[in-house]
Amino acid sequence: MMTEINAFAAIAYRDLLKFLRDRPRIIGTLVFPLIFIVILGGAFKEMVTLGYDFQVYIFTGILAQTVWQSSAMGLVSLIEDRENDFSQTIFVAPIRRTTIALGKIFGESLVSMAQGIAILLFGLLIGFPISFDQILRTLPMLAVACLAGGAVGLVFMANLKSQRAANQIFPFFILPQFFLAGVLNPIDDLPRYLDIASRLMPLRYVIDGLRSAFYAGMPERDLIVQASGATNLLVNAVVFGLCLVVGTMMFVRRERNR
Repeated sequence: MMTEINAFAAIAYRDLLKFLRDRPRIIGTLVFPLIFIVILGGAFKEMVTLGYDFQVYIFTGILAQTVWQSSAMGLVSLIEDRENDFSQTIFVAPIRRTTIALGKIFGESLVSMAQGIAILLFGLLIGFPISFDQILRTLPMLAVACLAGGAVGLVFMANLKSQRAANQIFPFFILPQFFLAGVLNPIDDLPRYLDIASRLMPLRYVIDGLRSAFYAGMPERDLIVQASGATNLLVNAVVFGLCLVVGTMMFVRRERNR
């Protein structure tokens, strides 16, 4: 058991350390969501009247989407390790393959969690109406978003051969979710065919779960949140479990077939 725990911690720490040493990546992962929050949120704040602060609505959507996408895209390190033959080195170690996958997911989740906390602090600095209680309620959902995104990323990256392919294909995977999961736009009145597509998007339940925690006890919650917090947690748990099992199987099979 201690061998598995040490291996898990080492793999996760390696990914976190790589991120902390990559300053351009740190800057890039923070600048893009902040631009959306300040510029786009500010522009729509005066244009949209929905019974709640639309800039805060966008803030919560961007927050959840950023950590989820960062965790998912961070699993491109699987491909990088394969190209550097580092994954083959890990495979000869006497540890479970699930431990390897969990270590990669948890490492990228730590990276994404740091980004999410930075965005929350930025929201406080520019004067968003965020209370200490809201932060405490939001942090666990940020962790859920990070883990769910990492598990989805494991399935996605395990099927790709190169980092170039991942960078080209991943936007086609994330773009429909960006509009159908409610990152920037309300999704409570979509056409039937789009509503069905929206309910199939894993990002929807991440964003809705975070907003459920953020707006808990507030009158505008019923206008914003689509499902209960328990439902969102259940869906995210199922997505995490399925993607972890399927992604690990695909990852192992591709490594063995090299």
